[in-house]
Amino acid sequence: MSDNDGKKTLGLGGSRPSNVKQSFSHGRTKNVVVETKRKRVVVPKPGAGKPVPSGPTGRPIGGDPSKRPAGISDVELERRMKALAMARARETEEAAKREAEEKERAADRAARRAEQEAKEAEDREREERAKQKAEDEAAKKAKAEADARRAAATPATSTTPSDEAPTTGGVARNAAPRNKTPERDNRDNKSGKPGRSENDGRRSGKLTVNAAMRGGEGGRQRSMAAMKRKQDRARAKAMGVSAEREKVYREVSLPEAITVSELAARMTERVADVVKALMTNGIMATQTQTIDADTAELIIEEFGHTVVRVSDADVEQVITAVEDKAEDLKPRAPIITIMGHVDHGKTSLLDAIRKTRVVAGEAGGITQHIGAYQVTTDGGQVLSFLDTPGHAAFTSMRSRGAQVTDIVVLVVAADDAVMPQTIEAIAHAKAAKVPMIVAINKIDREGANPDKVRTDLLQHEVIVEKMSGDVQDVEVSAITGQGLDKLLEAIALQSEILELKANPDRAATGAVIEAQLDVGRGPVATVLVQSGTLRRGDIFVVGEQWGKVRALINDHGERVEEAGPSVPVEVLGLNGTPEAGDVLNVTSTEAQAREIAEYRANAAKDKRAAAGAATTLEQLMANAKANEDVSELPILVKADVQGSAEAIVQAMEKIGNDEVRVRVLHSGVGAITETDIGLAEASGAPVFGFNVRANASARNTANQKGVEIRYYSVIYDLVDDVKAAASGLLSAEIRENFIGYATIKDVFKVSNVGKVAGCLVTEGVARRSAGVRLLRDNVVIHEGTLKTLKRFKDEVPEVQSGQECGMAFENYEDVRANDVIEIFEREEVERNL
Repeated sequence: MSDNDGKKTLGLGGSRPSNVKQSFSHGRTKNVVVETKRKRVVVPKPGAGKPVPSGPTGRPIGGDPSKRPAGISDVELERRMKALAMARARETEEAAKREAEEKERAADRAARRAEQEAKEAEDREREERAKQKAEDEAAKKAKAEADARRAAATPATSTTPSDEAPTTGGVARNAAPRNKTPERDNRDNKSGKPGRSENDGRRSGKLTVNAAMRGGEGGRQRSMAAMKRKQDRARAKAMGVSAEREKVYREVSLPEAITVSELAARMTERVADVVKALMTNGIMATQTQTIDADTAELIIEEFGHTVVRVSDADVEQVITAVEDKAEDLKPRAPIITIMGHVDHGKTSLLDAIRKTRVVAGEAGGITQHIGAYQVTTDGGQVLSFLDTPGHAAFTSMRSRGAQVTDIVVLVVAADDAVMPQTIEAIAHAKAAKVPMIVAINKIDREGANPDKVRTDLLQHEVIVEKMSGDVQDVEVSAITGQGLDKLLEAIALQSEILELKANPDRAATGAVIEAQLDVGRGPVATVLVQSGTLRRGDIFVVGEQWGKVRALINDHGERVEEAGPSVPVEVLGLNGTPEAGDVLNVTSTEAQAREIAEYRANAAKDKRAAAGAATTLEQLMANAKANEDVSELPILVKADVQGSAEAIVQAMEKIGNDEVRVRVLHSGVGAITETDIGLAEASGAPVFGFNVRANASARNTANQKGVEIRYYSVIYDLVDDVKAAASGLLSAEIRENFIGYATIKDVFKVSNVGKVAGCLVTEGVARRSAGVRLLRDNVVIHEGTLKTLKRFKDEVPEVQSGQECGMAFENYEDVRANDVIEIFEREEVERNL
């Protein structure tokens, strides 16, 4: 071959060479010699003719020796064959073991299934006996009825028992089908698996992973309660008893608005059914949403119930006072309020009683801020005192319906006799129809005259026993303690006459004496229980607040579990601070208390809004416009008696007009105090005292802060001074006086001055300081002041009538000949009311 240059080609032994023609680009070709490799033939080694071991199946181990993999020795092959035989033996053994376990489980399932079937057969037999018994009773009853009818009817209309039997009680119609045998039950089981019933679907027997997975795919399993209900229904059906309950129709109280869940609860219906009924009527509402009364009434009638409409105010009917039976009433301690004029010794008298008659015998054992406490007399009589000497608190309690006081002790100083606040206390006691006991205090003072006190009381229709009246009077001294025992005896005697009783075995009611917000304890109310017994844990409503009694503290600062009638206690556990005089009522549930409190709070809010706001936009604008142009004169008034104070306030309201008015910031009875001075200083108002004086501290404060204090004894003088002061707020009246006229003869133009009118004064006088008006054809075209007034070349202050002058106007030069100049002067005139 020329391509190989005569060299021998490379190749494997036994290969066959061949030529292959290769093609290249540009038409070039080349012949190449390639070799084809022959198939390798494996020749058996010596000793391969030995017998090959056979396996259990008779086939040689390792298969055909001619097909044995190359490089495998006989020893290695034998080792592999032994391992294979051992593996096959283990596999056979495990298969036998699994077969035995499966047989054991099958036997266990069969035993369990047989036990269950026996139990079911026993239940069916029991049901069959019950059914047979019911059928026998029904047959007996039908036979008895047929006999009775046959005896009462004529032979022509009588019926035989066989005629009546098919119509007795519907037993034949309601009879259950004949029970199936266990074998038939198993045949009817559609699932084909042991331990599973067609009807109940509950699993039984051993639970496997596959069974659990299949159960999860098929849906949730029935609970035991559901199975029990199903069995009860089947049993009732077999006995011919109707499984449906008879529906109960109710009277449903319906307020103005109600939630869906509350409506369902009042109707004793399922919430889902109520929601479905609402959706049917085109209302999409959840169970927490509120619907109006008309919609709720439609739903109630749809369910067949009766609607009872109630208003929001009906929520308070749960705390309506119930009349107590006479046999339930028991004696209670009297409640005493001490009233009187300022500085007549009310506080000193209270302190004297507290120090000498403390129940525990310890002077410091009373909590000072509780506002009420109890005292025991030598005779064992318990008295409850209210530390509310001011008549304002007494009035506020009565206005809120808290008639807590049984006896009023009227304190009058023997050296001062009857004073204005004493008269007011008498009026309040008479209005409340409460008996009074007059305590004539300060009899140890020089100049004390108890008889003058008794005589002055006659003028106010208070006749004491010494003056042949029915009002007890006791002379006491808070300093020396004289007469305190007699005062307590008089109170005990008066309480015996009143025969005060209350029922302790009922829900508690009481009145709030005072309330405060304690930093550590929250809202705290001092409550005087009037009837019933207040216990720890009670739920109550008081005014616009509600709460649950967390703790009760008596007047000695000790925690107690309950408080009976006429017992003052501090109550902890309110959700807010009530007002003095609010009535406390115990309710049965927290929902009732919360509902009543919310209703009262909303009612009070609406009342305040209605009282403080204008109803229309026009009224708002009118009020704003009226207040914008009106000046106010604020004043404070203190008088000796309430009647004088009211008369002064009424007179002040009449002073004023559209521009100015008098506003009384505060009016009261008694001496002018430092508090009055502080209010007057903050408002920039004077203080008017009518037959009263300011105390020393008030005078010093007034001097320091520059507050004016005026004293009067005649009401007309006070009214005249207020009128004069209010008149000072009036704007002065402006009047115009015409002093002359001038006519323009000619107009000149002067450098540095502008146009100057040459005028002739035709009437009066022309003054440079006066105002002028320019008239053209009797029409005012300018009003202003003169810039210059000259006589010839000299500046003059005025020009008399008949003389000529030159005039120039401020900021105006449009003057013409024959214009008329009107000259006038302005003056202010003071106005009075």
